[in-house]
Amino acid sequence: MTDIISSLADISSRYRAVFCDLWGCVHNGVAVFPQAVAALQAFRAQGGKVILVTNAPRPKGPVEQQLARLWMPPDAYDDIATSGEAAQYGMLAGAVGRRVHHIGADKDLPFFSEFSEDLAKLAAREPAITRVALNDAEGVVCTGLKDDDTETPDDYRQQLLLAKAKGLKLLCANPDIVVDLGHKRLWCAGALAQDYDRMGGTSLYFGKPHPPIYDLARRRLAALDPGLSDADILAIGDGWDTDIAGAMAEGIDTLFLSGGLLAARFGPDPRRPDPAALTAWLADQEIAPSFAMGMLQ
Repeated sequence: MTDIISSLADISSRYRAVFCDLWGCVHNGVAVFPQAVAALQAFRAQGGKVILVTNAPRPKGPVEQQLARLWMPPDAYDDIATSGEAAQYGMLAGAVGRRVHHIGADKDLPFFSEFSEDLAKLAAREPAITRVALNDAEGVVCTGLKDDDTETPDDYRQQLLLAKAKGLKLLCANPDIVVDLGHKRLWCAGALAQDYDRMGGTSLYFGKPHPPIYDLARRRLAALDPGLSDADILAIGDGWDTDIAGAMAEGIDTLFLSGGLLAARFGPDPRRPDPAALTAWLADQEIAPSFAMGMLQ
């Protein structure tokens, strides 16, 4: 049974750490949500730890830079775990070979060059990763669409069919299917990986809802407070099949934000979902998050 709450403060005393999704929960790609920032600041003020857990296909550094451009206060979080960084482990370990074809935007190129300290050591020990044309590749690394403002997954069908014919594995650096940039919905790498799976190809996933990103988030949290366990953590997110399903599979309590990707299901005001609509929808799902509310506040 899911408890519908009105604010994070209603339950914050039960937890010592938060794994909080970013896009749709803390910002919309254009600006941060002030109430969400205030809620995280208040949680930290009472001694809680905040790890931002995002399916961004980039290392932590570029995500921190993006947050700074959006005026995200640094006192609203302690550390960041990204799908991109979790996927970098897989790439450097050779999950899709050493010669890889990149599908993605130029903004995602730090994926191939910016590494955390431990990843830099791994990169130094292993043969270099080289980006090559698809015909010369041993595998595919997908960080997203090259131009997510104009393209759709259909634009990549021929590339994916060729990769499948060559028997290449596809490393997906962001399992999200879509994301909302302001009022515009954009396709993500997960949509291409999903299509590749449907074609009979093999996609490898490292972000939510898959275990690698939670392992990374736990390592980030342990560096701050090694005494915390999963029972101390609350995972917050608006992605039902990513944030909520992933954390529940890890045995972590969850707070579902209905005012994100699924907001249209629950009435005109994302902050105040229709209680009857939300309750009925939750009752129809196969899993039940611990808590639900409109938007983080």
